[in-house]
Amino acid sequence: MIILGIDPGYATTGFGVVESGRGLLRLVNYGTITTPAGLAFPKRLKMLYDDMNELLGAVRPDAVAVEELFFGHNVTTGIGVSHGRGVILLAVEQFGAPLFEYTPNEVKQAVVGYGGAEKRQVMDMTRRLLKMEHVARPDDAADAIAIALCHARSATSMLARCGK
Repeated sequence: MIILGIDPGYATTGFGVVESGRGLLRLVNYGTITTPAGLAFPKRLKMLYDDMNELLGAVRPDAVAVEELFFGHNVTTGIGVSHGRGVILLAVEQFGAPLFEYTPNEVKQAVVGYGGAEKRQVMDMTRRLLKMEHVARPDDAADAIAIALCHARSATSMLARCGK
């Protein structure tokens, strides 16, 4: 199974592609989709949409896992990110891949085993599980890999097979 993990944004969207099956976990690719700061916001969303469609076409994932939004202190940034996330969800829906959404705590639980884990713990465990030499950079890409890994581990759990 090829899983595309997405850490949504409008300035920077992280992606990670993980292959999972028969006890195998393998990192296939990762990176970011970026949009220029000086570009009008609607044009940035259009660029994100086009790039997301190109990524989906290139990866041809069996499943897409997207992180649900967590609003910290900056609600204004959160609103922009939510617009970007909406564009991403639309592209995935139009592509037709099964879509799964995970909260940050669910990702931490699946990857580290503790929903309150720190970011560095998630990044290090992701590196270990996928036998990577270094933690992926930038952070958006590392987060997207963890989201894909979360789905790989959640989709094969006994609860998933029992229909929760």
